Amino acid sequence: MRVSLRPGLASRLDYVVPAERTVPHLLPESEYFAALPAVLATGYLVAIVEWTCMRALDGHLDDGEQTLGVHVDLSHQAPTPPGSTLTVHAELGAVEGRQLTFTVRAHDDAATVCEGVHRRAVIDTERFHARLRTRTTD
Repeated sequence: MRVSLRPGLASRLDYVVPAERTVPHLLPESEYFAALPAVLATGYLVAIVEWTCMRALDGHLDDGEQTLGVHVDLSHQAPTPPGSTLTVHAELGAVEGRQLTFTVRAHDDAATVCEGVHRRAVIDTERFHARLRTRTTD
């Protein structure tokens, strides 16, 4: 981790919601999801929040390092229909060893869509893959 990795780093992501990121597309094999309204799925919202947090870290990790999401505590307060622009803001609030805590919020043109906290862990990519290989079977 570089010394520049410190609280205050921030990122913004504007994301136009495509139809493929709505609830019926989340797990197409599930009839439960397929029957729900075509609005941004919470699962995709989480991924968009993670993406925004990762963007805040650009240039602040050493070669061979990445981050993985380890905790999500988000509200999903309002539906966002396809074609709407979701704007996500993330700010790094704490660096505790290899644990990074972000405060996040998102809105569209009509409402606050999301607020909460997301934590990421800095990993050594090669060491992570080596450990992962011990957990997989061929």
